[in-house]
Amino acid sequence: MTKLKLGPIADDKPVKVTVELPASLHRDLTAYADVLARESGHSPTDPVRLIVPMLERFIATDRAFAKAKRSTLPG
Repeated sequence: MTKLKLGPIADDKPVKVTVELPASLHRDLTAYADVLARESGHSPTDPVRLIVPMLERFIATDRAFAKAKRSTLPG
């Protein structure tokens, strides 16, 4: 079984965002949504809904960003 970095996508109120993606990235998001659905046993998620959790995960695991963010906070 594949260990994906994302878990199930929370059913949250969607927010409309407009962004242009290269076709290859959209295909990868679609494929990721399909794999995630198989892994979690849920129906496939709209690939666009993966963008926010992926960005959150990326930011949360970026050590250099965390260090820079801590150094800019007062106190």
